Amino acid sequence: MPTRSEDAVIKVRDLVVDFASRRVLNGVNLDLKRGEILGFVGASGAGKSVLTRTIIGLLPMQQGTIEVLGVELSKASQAERQAVDRRWGVLFQQGALFSSLTSGKNVEFPIREYLRLSPKLTTEIAISKLEMVGLKPDVYRNYPSELSGGMIKRVALARALALDPEILFLDEPTSGLDPISAAEFDHLLLTLQETLGISVFMVTHDLDSLHRTCDRIAVLSEGKIVEVGNMEVMLASQHPWLKEYFHGERAHTDFQVAIKGRRVTEKRA
Repeated sequence: MPTRSEDAVIKVRDLVVDFASRRVLNGVNLDLKRGEILGFVGASGAGKSVLTRTIIGLLPMQQGTIEVLGVELSKASQAERQAVDRRWGVLFQQGALFSSLTSGKNVEFPIREYLRLSPKLTTEIAISKLEMVGLKPDVYRNYPSELSGGMIKRVALARALALDPEILFLDEPTSGLDPISAAEFDHLLLTLQETLGISVFMVTHDLDSLHRTCDRIAVLSEGKIVEVGNMEVMLASQHPWLKEYFHGERAHTDFQVAIKGRRVTEKRA
């Protein structure tokens, strides 16, 4: 069984990202450890997705360094960068499937982009990835418009897993899903983590997902990481946004139970 370690597969140091005259990220420092699921939270518009897109090269940075799997991206050659790109997978918000392609062809897209395999083998791999995320082989022929929201997320996840990545980026993976579908997705994610040893960077607002899946949580506020730790650290934090987020009116019952349990333990101590 794959094990988690203190080794960081992603190291972000002093990262600064500007949009026009607005500074979105202002000296971000963050590590993703090998084999962990790291939840990344913050207020809407705080820059959570900006960090993901900067790491994967969709947005430029003004200052700082990003090291992925031992490669500092700003100093990497084109060949080195392409090699790193093959070692991560990305699930964008809402899935971002190509509407003109079937589910199977969507999953095949990165395989055809990076590998030279026969059409038969490419199709077999795509079907195996669909089955890996809990879909039946016949979904291969369905177009995104013919799928439910939960199925779209699973096809998008299958595409992100197409090249057997070591790192998985998830941007709001359970947004728009009903509670049952969201819970199923979370359990699938945990299964993939345990069986594949994959490292996961997950941007989310979903309190349930944070509670169910994350080894650690990082909090972005005013352009910086203001807290990093497990759920106990989050519940104990005195940061105003965190207190409102985890203890506010919309906090899930599970969190309220955890909070009460922690308070009882503190009183007994």
